[in-house]
Amino acid sequence: MDAKAVGQRIKTAREKKNMTQEDLAALVDISPTHVSVIERGSKIPRLDTFVAIANVLEVSADSLLVDVVDHATKSVASELSAAIEDLPHDEKMRILKAVSALVEK
Repeated sequence: MDAKAVGQRIKTAREKKNMTQEDLAALVDISPTHVSVIERGSKIPRLDTFVAIANVLEVSADSLLVDVVDHATKSVASELSAAIEDLPHDEKMRILKAVSALVEK
């Protein structure tokens, strides 16, 4: 498992919620140092801690584990959809063409 990638996704989700490591730690009932260690990928959290983090950050577990879980592709599609949802139509079409070209290779 790529603990650094998972930790980075946790950090990104935390920052999107405008939370500090201290905020997350308090809500998950772990130390801020433990949050830091998890986000750096130095340690993998216990399952109950991981679930608590996902719940507090309001993200799915598979979105945090997208490069680890083979069946997390729905999460990838969902993230792509969310990323382009508010773009103008011509930008969406440009992205669709680029993705189509990449898939055809």
